[in-house]
Amino acid sequence: MEVTDRIASLEQRVQMQEDEIQLLKSALADVVRRLNISEEQQAMLNRKGPTKGTTQTLCHLIWWKVLDFPDRFVYFSFAFNLSCFVRTCSAISLMCFYKLFFLLEGKKLFARIVRNTIYFKIYSLKMFPIFSSQGRPITMYMPKDLVDTYCLEAKADLPPKKLKLDWVYGYRGRDCRSNLYLLPTGETVYFIASVVVLYNVDEQLQRHYTGHTDDIKCLAVHPDKITIATGQVAGTSSDGKLLAPHVRVWDSVSLNTLHILGTGFFDRALVCLSFSKSNGGSWLCVVDDSNDHILSVWDWQREERLAEVKCSNESVFVADFHPTDANIMVTCGKSHLYFWSLEKGSLVKKQGLFEKQEKPKFVLCVTFSENGEAITGDSSGNILVWGKGKRIKGSNRISLAIQGAHEASVFALCMLRNGTLVSGGKDRKLISWDENFQKIQTVPELCGPIRTVAEGRGETVLIGTTKNYVLQGNLDGEFIPITQSHTDELWGLTVHPLKHQFLTCGHDKHVCLWDSASHQPIWTKTLEDAAQSAGFHPSGATVAIGTQTGRWLVLDTESKDLVTVHTDGNEQLSVMRFSPDGHFLAIGSHDNYVYIYAVAENGKKYSRVGKCSGHSSFITHLDWSVDSQYLVSNSGDYEILYWIPSVCKQVVSVETTRDIEWASFTCTLGFHVFGLWPDGSDGTDINAVCSSNAKRLLVTGDDFGEVHLFSFPCSQSRAPSHIYGGHSSHVTNVNFLHDDSHLISTGGKDMSVMQWRVVLILSLTSNLFCASTSLTKRHHVVHIYIRVKLHFHNLRLRNMIEQLQSNDCSINNKTKHAQACLTV
Repeated sequence: MEVTDRIASLEQRVQMQEDEIQLLKSALADVVRRLNISEEQQAMLNRKGPTKGTTQTLCHLIWWKVLDFPDRFVYFSFAFNLSCFVRTCSAISLMCFYKLFFLLEGKKLFARIVRNTIYFKIYSLKMFPIFSSQGRPITMYMPKDLVDTYCLEAKADLPPKKLKLDWVYGYRGRDCRSNLYLLPTGETVYFIASVVVLYNVDEQLQRHYTGHTDDIKCLAVHPDKITIATGQVAGTSSDGKLLAPHVRVWDSVSLNTLHILGTGFFDRALVCLSFSKSNGGSWLCVVDDSNDHILSVWDWQREERLAEVKCSNESVFVADFHPTDANIMVTCGKSHLYFWSLEKGSLVKKQGLFEKQEKPKFVLCVTFSENGEAITGDSSGNILVWGKGKRIKGSNRISLAIQGAHEASVFALCMLRNGTLVSGGKDRKLISWDENFQKIQTVPELCGPIRTVAEGRGETVLIGTTKNYVLQGNLDGEFIPITQSHTDELWGLTVHPLKHQFLTCGHDKHVCLWDSASHQPIWTKTLEDAAQSAGFHPSGATVAIGTQTGRWLVLDTESKDLVTVHTDGNEQLSVMRFSPDGHFLAIGSHDNYVYIYAVAENGKKYSRVGKCSGHSSFITHLDWSVDSQYLVSNSGDYEILYWIPSVCKQVVSVETTRDIEWASFTCTLGFHVFGLWPDGSDGTDINAVCSSNAKRLLVTGDDFGEVHLFSFPCSQSRAPSHIYGGHSSHVTNVNFLHDDSHLISTGGKDMSVMQWRVVLILSLTSNLFCASTSLTKRHHVVHIYIRVKLHFHNLRLRNMIEQLQSNDCSINNKTKHAQACLTV
């Protein structure tokens, strides 16, 4: 064994030495190339003769080996003015310069300098920016016109605009229950990601509660129909801090948080919530997702825990209070149905007795009849009524069984105000159980099985499905979707170049074209493969979709008809990017190649030009130059390479690439965007970058569910940003609409799409306040200001404020509009 170990060790050492030699060869070739460029420039300078007051900037490479970075050599690219350097640096200062770096070589201090330094100046030396991600140095060349003026000490400004969450597309029905309710305001309340949506279908308005920091898993509405409780999972913040699972109790009118319960008590996540009914809703029962699924009862107004008990080792799906006795609760889940009594601060359990009835594998839902009988639905398709015996409340015996009520699992039960029981099942059937007859409706297969049922206005019924649809309708007619979303991880996003439309595609094989104004899907199409990326042709007539299998296809935007299908490799296609003139399509693949296609007939005809080969890892991002002559690519190992796509050749000349004008900035690595990276970040932390079309703003989506808004260009270290939550999992893509009025962001595992309005930071109220303080003698101005403040939460006024902000009206115009709105 010792000989084998020694051989293995020697082989490993030889391999490391070979890698080191290869790296040195590559470095030497780069040095020779740069020296040749320098000599040519010097020759040209000599031919031109001396120029008073100006000097020629030359490129030199100085290589330093850093022992703290295994298998890596870190290099610095210096551009400096030789004449200035000679004039300002003596031989002693040069010696000090060299000693400084030799002393730092191999030290941790030097490693920190490499990791954090973007720009360094010693004795008039101007260094090319170097970004280091996890010890990997990345050289980014500064445009020539910035060489003499760029300064690291300069502080970047916050962007002059901000984002306001305008619309949330989606609903979480795939793994959550009892999360759909109608409020007295006419708003339907549900959640997705870390946002609670309050959606007024009639007025087509949404409000959002955004107090949570990670996935919401359960929701309960207080008997007063105003107070709402929601529970979230444990998470991790961007700075690595653990976010404890907790319950937030909040006001649905003001959207203010009233109480936060259980921080540090609950484990993993909250799975069930319910307010008591008979004592004015003073208590709240909670079940967490720990191994023992702890059931606890809280006086939520005092934030005191009244009792707790181990509920079950198996999954718990429902916990609910009895409608007439706050001391009785029912829980159900895998292989159990328990009736709980709160007695002297302790919870006492009684198990439901199935007796002659075959015990189901899962008890999936619970509701109560008018006389207090518990009614359950199970995985065998049966509906059971529990009320046998003298004491109906909390009875653990079956009084009535409806065998085979559904052909599959009964997922949802709802008792309507008129006493009619409505059930929904995995068979997609919605059945109303009346004394005289049954009404049966079937949900379309596209929408999926019924997950939850809630009573709407009048005879309207709301349905949430496992495929994340929310449907509205009645038992005598059809049900129509009021919201929908993807059902698997979501990555593909592209915006229409001319219209207020955007397209999403995901691993659920669905492609959906959305109207950002009506917030409704224009069309959806199902593919054969999981989709990963998308890109619109500049004309908007066609859109290219990349899949996870190497196949890509082009769809007609108007008819969603298939235009063409191609295959390049057998790996994931991460980027689909058309050139600005529409004559080329670049496809970034996980096989390390960028495939180039010539495009004709307005995006309808494609012929392969070739593939760009040079990356040593998978392609992550692509951008075209304004003139469609050049292409820049980023890869998984943080390389930045430049290409002439028409001939699929790599461009290695710094003088050629440093001043290229780019049509877009979606690459996460580059001089114009390196300020978006925080200290100590992993190279995979930021998934998507996009500049606004006006090149004033830059937005990023990261692994921590956050959207960051920067000023553009973002070329100062640790640039400040506005930060927005909402997504619970990684933000996979971001993109501005064609007129920069809105931003679209997509969540990965949360499968949500969020639409953000881009607004000026200066608000209407602050404008009115300035007007009122400067014109204190004009009492009508002050009166208007006070009235605006009092009515600020009115939905119509909120909408007007956002419109005024986006139009950037003057203070006087804003005052007139506000006054007109208040008099309506």
